[in-house]
Amino acid sequence: MEETNRQRKIAGVLQQDLVDVLQRAAQDGMKGVIISVSKVSVTADLGVAKVYLSVFPSEKREEIIQGVKSNTPLIRHELAQRTKNQLRRMPELLFFGDDSLDYIEEIDKSLKGEDVNPIKNPDILPRRQKR
Repeated sequence: MEETNRQRKIAGVLQQDLVDVLQRAAQDGMKGVIISVSKVSVTADLGVAKVYLSVFPSEKREEIIQGVKSNTPLIRHELAQRTKNQLRRMPELLFFGDDSLDYIEEIDKSLKGEDVNPIKNPDILPRRQKR
């Protein structure tokens, strides 16, 4: 099902404001960590917003995501204050880690030849199971 214009607009507003809130929190408490909001998608009833976060360095991703999840009520309140003239009701926020940068890095390594080549070593590929 395709997103409506209203869903896209709300997702855009939430994404912009979440970037401000999370980057301010990262500056205050987590030195050397960069948090970006890669995508926000809102359900059709505008009740739930799925937020995908990219964290650098990626070793701290799970720790940061858990910290953000534990502070969801505070983040939601801050967003409600920022968007009170644009939204009647603040959607519930669900946070997920975005690992697309890791996937791109793996592909880049493979293309540069830094990774194990499955053509030269076919034993690293998973075998299909016969049924």
